Amino acid sequence: MIEAFLRPAYQKILVSPIAVKIEQKTQCSPQLITLFSCVVGCSFSLLMWAGTPLLACVLLLFSGYLDTLDGTLARLKHTNTPQGAVMDITADRLVEFSVILGLLLVNPVSRAIPALWMLGSVLLCVTTFLVIGIFSENSGEKSFHYSTGIMERAEAFCFFILMALLPKYFNPLAWTFTGLVFLTAAIRTWQFHQSIHENNSN
Repeated sequence: MIEAFLRPAYQKILVSPIAVKIEQKTQCSPQLITLFSCVVGCSFSLLMWAGTPLLACVLLLFSGYLDTLDGTLARLKHTNTPQGAVMDITADRLVEFSVILGLLLVNPVSRAIPALWMLGSVLLCVTTFLVIGIFSENSGEKSFHYSTGIMERAEAFCFFILMALLPKYFNPLAWTFTGLVFLTAAIRTWQFHQSIHENNSN
């Protein structure tokens, strides 16, 4: 949802010009940027454990920026490949796991149940996203069908940052996040079944 409003300006101002410069002046590959994005994002858990949530959030945002940069660079180089898509999706999930782990490590006893539900909601949502992508025709610029929803990566990052910087509100934020992620999975599944029904009717 946030991405639908902000992505055009964000892409034009912050992503595309940098991707063009990288493509023109370096031999840097999109896969290298994906790997760097993953390493930077996965540092979140260590930084939260070390008691530096602000730095953790800054690096998480930088990781998210790199995650948009790698795809743009791949399209510029005309190197969109299934291998790149697999690496990108895997890196995203590793970062999300690191974030939830980092939030848990702040107080493992009181945060264990909410963190487990957060992880479970992400698992279900990602499963619906990937399975529906397999059985849906790809009409976008990505390497696979991308179905949007209430909770996408931008929204998730907003919740993660709020949970990191406002620890006393962790529980309500975690349960709200979990509910919205489950709702996203449910709506995505319902929309897919509706589209299948409509296609069969035609």
